Amino acid sequence: MTQVSRYGHMLKVTVERMRMHVTTRFRVDGSVLADTIDAQMVGAETVLEIDSPDPPERVARVVRNAERGCFVMQALLKPVPITGQTVLNGTPLGGP
Repeated sequence: MTQVSRYGHMLKVTVERMRMHVTTRFRVDGSVLADTIDAQMVGAETVLEIDSPDPPERVARVVRNAERGCFVMQALLKPVPITGQTVLNGTPLGGP
């Protein structure tokens, strides 16, 4: 929604009000006790509701740009490498 506001301003499209509804689905397999837990996100749906006096074509342009400029959406659509480190009491904790 931040990008809609930002790009709406840049493209001179008025956004009077907007709401985003997000539904996510997750799955977890394995066992914590057996150290075999495996979690995954299996889907996400969004519904963006916008109130604007501007023509639909102009609002659609803002939304297209906002989706392409959304770091979270792009990270989900085009996965990126993730690194992680845990520090316990000031000392790096061994990995998996």
